[in-house]
Amino acid sequence: MVDTVAETYEKLRPGYVPELYKDIFKYIPINKASKVVEVGIGGGQATLPILETGCNLTAVEYGSNFTELCRRKFNGYSNFSAVTAKFEDFKCDENTCDLIYSASAFHWIPEEIGYTKVYKLLKSGGTFARFANHSFKDKGREEIHEALQKIYSVYMPGKLNNVEYSESDAENRAEIARKYGFIDIGYKLYHRTRTFTAKEYTFLLGTYSDHIAIDKCTRIKFFSEIEAAINNLGGKITIYDTMDLQLARKP
Repeated sequence: MVDTVAETYEKLRPGYVPELYKDIFKYIPINKASKVVEVGIGGGQATLPILETGCNLTAVEYGSNFTELCRRKFNGYSNFSAVTAKFEDFKCDENTCDLIYSASAFHWIPEEIGYTKVYKLLKSGGTFARFANHSFKDKGREEIHEALQKIYSVYMPGKLNNVEYSESDAENRAEIARKYGFIDIGYKLYHRTRTFTAKEYTFLLGTYSDHIAIDKCTRIKFFSEIEAAINNLGGKITIYDTMDLQLARKP
């Protein structure tokens, strides 16, 4: 469903901090000889730092609008290609990939299917990198959070995130790979803040699948109330992001 707002998604969804990519490249050096697969490219937020290593990068994306957007976005890179398919259906020779990575997308694939396929496609010594961004409330201004909670209780009860992503969450997620034969398990957290105007924030919300699923008329009213609440409290909202990276190696 997010594929229907691909252009907005590409503009408003965040990328990832440079330190995250440095840690991936410390774990597995990537160069022109490397074969890399990105699972769920979306708007290409996590693609350029990998692509610029010169590796042969194939993006696997189920949304055709995202696939076409990224083909245009990276059309200057001869080492880039994109396939419109579910990762479960993606055709690739086993034991051929140096790196398979997925940014805020791997949770859409059933665990056993996803990890098992990644393991099969990787070379011995190849790496699986899984990372994601987890947003949290404006911790410096509880009044904005309380105002949004009241609105969400009407339109999306229980959906507003009240728990910040933790190191134990990252560790537990990293350990999933061990069940499927991976070794050298590691993880790391990174932090940043992003500040939005009221209008920008509602545009961002409009890129989330659970928000898009709301009836259009109801969604317009919902977003209008959120925008008004933020404007009544200074006109801006700051989001606290935690990014988690999990790394694992095929023996």
